[in-house]
Amino acid sequence: MLLTTTDSDDEAQRLARGLVEARLAACVQIVGPVRSVFRWEGAVQVEPEYQLVVKTARVPEATDWIVANHSYDVPEVIALPIDGGHETYLTWVADESSD
Repeated sequence: MLLTTTDSDDEAQRLARGLVEARLAACVQIVGPVRSVFRWEGAVQVEPEYQLVVKTARVPEATDWIVANHSYDVPEVIALPIDGGHETYLTWVADESSD
């Protein structure tokens, strides 16, 4: 599973659709807006963002795609391991995000 954020619903939808259409993700959930507090270029920023929860079996490829298609200079892409779950669902994720 990957997490990323973006600053607009439109971009979140574009990224989500692109990942699923490219079979780099089985499903992408868009959560938001959320409020992000972070330091950027020496100043604390507080900004609304949309979080994408990317269900994928292709972490390296999906990461590369997000970085190449994201509007941020340094997009957040964080991989979280899946240690278990509903086996049928996990099989579906693997099947739908394979090339």
